Amino acid sequence: MCGIVGYAGRDRAAEILFEGLKKLEYRGYDSAGISTRDRGEIFTAKRGGRVEGLRLSLKELKGTVGIGHTRWATHGEANDANAHPHAFGRFAVVHNGIIENHAELRAELRAAGHVFASQTDSEVVAHLLDFYYEGDLADALRLACARLKGCWALAVLCADFDGFAVTRRGSSLILGRGEGFMAASDICALGGRSAFYCVPEEGDIALVTPSGIEIFDAELSPVGRAFSPVRDVEPDSDKGDCPHYMLREIGQNARTVRATCASVARLPGLKEVHSRLGAADRIALLGCGTAYNAALAGVRLLGGAYDACVTAHIASEARFDPPGLTARSVCIAVSQSGETADTVMAARAAREAGAYLVAVTNVGYSAITRVADKVIPVCAGTEICVAATKSYVGQLACLHILASPGRADVRAAQLLKAADGIERVVADGSRALEIARLCVRSRAVFFIGRGADADAAVEGSLKLKEVSYIFSDGYPAGELKHGTLALVDESVLAIVLITDEGLAEKCENAVEQILSRRGRVAVVTTLADVHRRLSPRTDAAWLLPPAPAHLSHFLTAAALQLVAYRAALLRGCDPDKPRNLAKSVTVE
Repeated sequence: MCGIVGYAGRDRAAEILFEGLKKLEYRGYDSAGISTRDRGEIFTAKRGGRVEGLRLSLKELKGTVGIGHTRWATHGEANDANAHPHAFGRFAVVHNGIIENHAELRAELRAAGHVFASQTDSEVVAHLLDFYYEGDLADALRLACARLKGCWALAVLCADFDGFAVTRRGSSLILGRGEGFMAASDICALGGRSAFYCVPEEGDIALVTPSGIEIFDAELSPVGRAFSPVRDVEPDSDKGDCPHYMLREIGQNARTVRATCASVARLPGLKEVHSRLGAADRIALLGCGTAYNAALAGVRLLGGAYDACVTAHIASEARFDPPGLTARSVCIAVSQSGETADTVMAARAAREAGAYLVAVTNVGYSAITRVADKVIPVCAGTEICVAATKSYVGQLACLHILASPGRADVRAAQLLKAADGIERVVADGSRALEIARLCVRSRAVFFIGRGADADAAVEGSLKLKEVSYIFSDGYPAGELKHGTLALVDESVLAIVLITDEGLAEKCENAVEQILSRRGRVAVVTTLADVHRRLSPRTDAAWLLPPAPAHLSHFLTAAALQLVAYRAALLRGCDPDKPRNLAKSVTVE
């Protein structure tokens, strides 16, 4: 969840690390810190709060080598003491991941006389390095990692070494080569300074100095790892004229659908994936959060295209309750970052069961891509806002094309028309604001729909609660009378999605049930007749552009994303950095 960055070169490290951390802040923003090294001395500045709080301390950080960290707390509250880097002896350490046996190691080290300064699991790494260090940084790191259980990406400064060391197991880490040498959790943090990047293998240890990068395997034998050109990173990480990344990225929904269609429709091996799906005994989709909600839509799409049993599974549950896959099965793992720990582990379990593994992801160098048999790229570009927007519609586009054997080009053409509709939705901001005001005045908001609208309702609910902190829930409209109707009164809002003409009457029945209990209703529909009938009787009604029912979730997704964004602003919330959340969930 946390973000780490390291630099070794000719320029002052502090400013470069600070800018890298700003670009990694979507991964966690509870606290931040930087350590630099100069002439055998380590300088550290760290504090609770956002990365910007480090700016005034940069002048105190000397040297052209350093490491930085922005934190999403797992152990210990967000404060100055628990902020990284953690220092002990001649070491400073930053860590992304989780050390599961930290309590056992802490007790052992305390017995040996070590005094701890934080509540974090990560601090034990600095103490282990000091315990094992005999003048060889790489060897001390190897021995320390051998004692750890969990997952980690580590960057280490040693007062005796003119550079830094990094290693990874189960957490994301890339190396950069160009104007100096870098390491980071994500390619966006390379800041335009690296022309080439490399993803080290699990267990690799790299020594990064102003002169270059040396990579060793887990046994410290030198190894060669391929570097690839860095492309299309910087231009997409700027807010442009938008006040928030979330609004900018909602505005890129249509572009994402078009780019994804263009890429996937001509993807080498797509016919093989369709063939595998057609011959499968079972198709299981895995995901967490928004990616799971995309998987729910995928069940309807794929279930209508293939004879196999198609199911969606929350990845954190599927790890421990596998869906019973065989060598004839296909598993589709959906993940924006491709680093979501639960999804990666569940995907590995599916692969071990013999299933053909397809990864639908926005990050082509991520962990999930190194496990998958085939990668279906979501072409959303860099997504900075913690709440997924454009990556969600990109995932939907990928699943549509996977559900179109022999006619992917036809479905792609349909998706391009849907993209035009998305642009019209995004341009209609007044309706989003009207519904957002209703949300803010409500003690609870329920999103309901039938068929595919029920899946879109779940995602709309997630968006609202993520960024505005308003309690919400999403579920099929038919379930309203099986419990939730007991909660409905004049302080409750129901947002009702109606985009399927064949199910419209049933959804209108749900509206009547809510109105008869004095509940408030906002209708979001692509059907002009529904809008005409309900707009006089409901608190708000938003008529979206017309679209076939199987494509309507692209339009309702954009509409509900805008509602959530507007509600967040009305409540004074930061839509880009919701409290307690982070973008890339790399821990369990």
